[in-house]
Amino acid sequence: MLSPTALRRWSWTHKWSSLVCTLFMLLLCVTGLPLIFHHEIGHLLGTEVQAPAMPANTPRASLDKVLAAAQALHPERVVQFASQPEDDDALWFVTLTPTPAPTEDFKSIAVDARTAAVLSQRPVDEGFMYIMFRLHVDLFAGLAGKLFLGLMGLLLLVAIVTGVVLYAPFMRKLAFGQVRRDRSTRVKWLDLHNLLGIVTLVWALVVGATGMINTWADLMIKYWQYDQLSILLKPYEGQPTVPVAERGPLQQSLQAAMAHAPGMKLSFIAFPGTAFSSPHHNTFFLKGNEPLTSRLLQPVMVDARIAQVTAAPQLPWYLTALLVSQPLHFGDYGGMPMKILWALLDIATIVVLGSGLYLWLRRGAQAVGSNTAALAAGQGSLPAAGSARAQGAA
Repeated sequence: MLSPTALRRWSWTHKWSSLVCTLFMLLLCVTGLPLIFHHEIGHLLGTEVQAPAMPANTPRASLDKVLAAAQALHPERVVQFASQPEDDDALWFVTLTPTPAPTEDFKSIAVDARTAAVLSQRPVDEGFMYIMFRLHVDLFAGLAGKLFLGLMGLLLLVAIVTGVVLYAPFMRKLAFGQVRRDRSTRVKWLDLHNLLGIVTLVWALVVGATGMINTWADLMIKYWQYDQLSILLKPYEGQPTVPVAERGPLQQSLQAAMAHAPGMKLSFIAFPGTAFSSPHHNTFFLKGNEPLTSRLLQPVMVDARIAQVTAAPQLPWYLTALLVSQPLHFGDYGGMPMKILWALLDIATIVVLGSGLYLWLRRGAQAVGSNTAALAAGQGSLPAAGSARAQGAA
């Protein structure tokens, strides 16, 4: 049983952690709702690229031809990444940037994996879904925005934990989930706030924690490069990034990587000098075929000059946690049923956040109203008192 002092401290912590993060959490819930269905919305809007139907045994074009087709559209840029959709290996998405270094200035080209024909070069940095994504990820503020949202996620976790601690003392005289419909509007909203808060507790903890982890992605990758890749790259120390003209056939590098990890599928390729690779390697990130292992990546580093595997380091635990948390954050593990569940819980959380803000504003309004009424009552008694004194003097 909490003492009155402890109860006040928990209440203060819950109130201010909630108030500080509420507006930003509302923004994240609202923007996160369409992102749960980003594939489906993309199909409706016509922004999803689909490869034309061809026989299943149609041979694949060389990866070198695929990249050359994309590069021909933007010869002044360099290829940073190449990837294939999870559900369609007939497509390649090639990302081109002004330099290999991380940047928000990139072009994404969709290329047919069988014919090496360019299917789409639609801009990816515009439109409704792009705005929703950037607001949800970094508020259009880059790393600073991500870290700020991570801090808001931490405050959300504090608000959830303190809310759980306070739930039992404040609800001890009520049945679980009871909403007192015969009381004032504020009391009804308070009961609804408590009910939805406790029902969405686990989901809010999962989404809040995974979202906070995701905001640290850039820092985790930088630390991985410093902590582990730097050791693997000792033999290449002092050497510049391998020029494009000196790189071996990429198709040969792909075959070497796939032979090194049989039974795995390609997720994406990071080219020399990019954030996920080294200045000297084509790094192939492979994934398993099971629901869980398909989210875990195995990097295979292939020397860009000689197309031979030089290392296949295991990802550290913190990057594994990041990879597992990313799809869990958006409900990508269980197909459409899980997405619908995620959307319903997201809407319920919006109600929890909105009702909490409403209750605080109403409480403030009631306090101001009480003070105003007291002040008015006091001012109204002054003339009467003055009259009494005057009459007594007379």
